[in-house]
Amino acid sequence: MIVEQNVPLQAHNTFGIVAKARALVRVRGEAEVQELLADPEYGTIPKFVLGGGSNIVLTGDVKPLVLKVEVPGRRLVEDGPRATVVEAGAGENWHDFVTWTLDQGFPGLENLALIPGTVGAAPVQNVGAYGVELQDRFESLDAIDLFTGKTFTLDAGQCAFGYRDSVFKHTAGQEGDFGLNGRALILRVRFRLPKPWKPELGYLDLQRKIQESGIAQPSARQIYDWVCAVRGAKLPDPRVIGNAGSFFKNPTVTPEQCLDIIAREPNIVHYPMPDGSVKLAAGWLIDACGWKGKSVGNAGVYEKQALVLVNRGGATGGEVVTLARAIQTSVYERFGIRLEPEPVVI
Repeated sequence: MIVEQNVPLQAHNTFGIVAKARALVRVRGEAEVQELLADPEYGTIPKFVLGGGSNIVLTGDVKPLVLKVEVPGRRLVEDGPRATVVEAGAGENWHDFVTWTLDQGFPGLENLALIPGTVGAAPVQNVGAYGVELQDRFESLDAIDLFTGKTFTLDAGQCAFGYRDSVFKHTAGQEGDFGLNGRALILRVRFRLPKPWKPELGYLDLQRKIQESGIAQPSARQIYDWVCAVRGAKLPDPRVIGNAGSFFKNPTVTPEQCLDIIAREPNIVHYPMPDGSVKLAAGWLIDACGWKGKSVGNAGVYEKQALVLVNRGGATGGEVVTLARAIQTSVYERFGIRLEPEPVVI
């Protein structure tokens, strides 16, 4: 086990915010964690699990011991008549893994292409895009308890997936909450890809691609290409412009609340949900408040998509947080809706 001191984290967070980890350990497997927990100096101190850094806002140097997850590996677990099960190490790049599954002839994850981050971080956030959420393809995961050093396996029910939510985002001890935040480090994730494969084409942007191309029955690879094209047109590449993707969750309201808002704002973008609620497009709400293209210091709202906050060069975490709070205030004052951030502020 090698503990690195004063490690720059600018390259390890997609916002590109300048910060340091006072101490960092690279985790490539269970053995490093076991060795760490047995260490008299580092075993019991607070720890922070870092994947691809695509869902965090750093507001200063990270004081807890950073566990940089770099567990590798991709493999076929099962290829049965009803489903294909594949597995990836938590440190694998998510988009590269999605691409690999298609290269191997295993469709099912194509709608989730080009989402930044690592495989291990995907269940934490229950990532989703273009009509598919991770929970729709999830089989199980292996993790290690950062207090006891014991490994354990969780299925979908035990992960308590919700909209951009899971058991890994909640802290144990809260009333009625089993949370694993700060306690578990994900090592491997398995995905169940159903057979026969069925395309998920309900999302409006994909319907537009069908109309534009004239391809009524696209292949999984075609959907993958469309998703990459749509995301590339809407969202900035973190390697070029620092960002954490969609910064706010799309809020849900009751049908009555939606009708009240429509009476005042007839053009509001909204989507009926299976449970009877209505999801509102957070990007539309932010744009309606005039924030697209605006800045606070070096943090700004992306010109092509108001849901994305960007680092215009040298932005601090404090500037990002200040901008986010100003947007929340504007949306609440106009619509009576509280926007909830997706990234974790550190």
